[in-house]
Amino acid sequence: MILTVTMNPAIDVSYPLGEFKLDTVNRISDVSKTAGGKGLNVTRVLSEIGEEVTATGLVGGTNGLYLVQHLPEPVIPSFYDIAGDTRICIAILHDNQQTEILEGGPRISESESEGFLNHFKELIGKTDIVSISGSLPMGMPVDYYTQLIKIAREHDKKVVLDCSGKSLEAVLKSNFKPAAIKPNLEELAQLLNKEKIESPNELKNIISHPLFEGVEWIVVSLGKDGAFAKHNDKFYKVDIPVIQIQNAVGSGDSTVAGIASALRAQKSDEDLLKHAMVLGMLNAQEKVTGHVNMDHYEDLFKQITVKEV
Repeated sequence: MILTVTMNPAIDVSYPLGEFKLDTVNRISDVSKTAGGKGLNVTRVLSEIGEEVTATGLVGGTNGLYLVQHLPEPVIPSFYDIAGDTRICIAILHDNQQTEILEGGPRISESESEGFLNHFKELIGKTDIVSISGSLPMGMPVDYYTQLIKIAREHDKKVVLDCSGKSLEAVLKSNFKPAAIKPNLEELAQLLNKEKIESPNELKNIISHPLFEGVEWIVVSLGKDGAFAKHNDKFYKVDIPVIQIQNAVGSGDSTVAGIASALRAQKSDEDLLKHAMVLGMLNAQEKVTGHVNMDHYEDLFKQITVKEV
């Protein structure tokens, strides 16, 4: 079983408009509401590829109840209730553009933070792999993911971590490392205080930096250029075919789902990377975020090349 952790989930509301008119009424006939947050995108994809998955995190109020009730049916919900109301994030699709209005979410108390740690300890024994995604809500300490990884490591469970900024930095500077991380070029540059990474050719040296010591897998997203990866002391370049993109939002989360499921299945290095990249591409080919059509899996899998460099 794979446990997904979403500490700051949201109800994602999508309003498609032909034209967005300011300072007047805009009437909507077609509204989409989904259980959102990076970790729940991971959850949906894992469910769609047939993995047994339990979803946890923090939910509160009527919004939290709505979110739990609208998870995919095979997913086992095991969230921790908080006093604040789960946030709402709105995307207005208009004039071939997307305008987003994102709530910050509720402030989490110290007792709620401690309560979730105990809740997590109860879940970890039934888990094979843990996938942690997204930002921390207000009020939680910057090293909170480090605390979760410490618990997982004490139970000999591998963690796939997809976060950025201070939370990721705190984990990498700690003694408790995840099995896998999936940064992009911008996130890597931020971690190492570089203005930007000029070329993927730099990556071999960059992900060999002492900051990443102890992380088994580093998979760096390169968009249409595929990925660059390090597994222990081996480096790989992954090349992917050109595809028609419908909606790239959530493709990184789908890749995380692929890494988690491949770790659970103990796939080879090559198959892990191909599996993860295929799921990211399948998501990009769909209009709905966090959705994959497995009918196209084998065709894309055969077109991916993985070279040790």
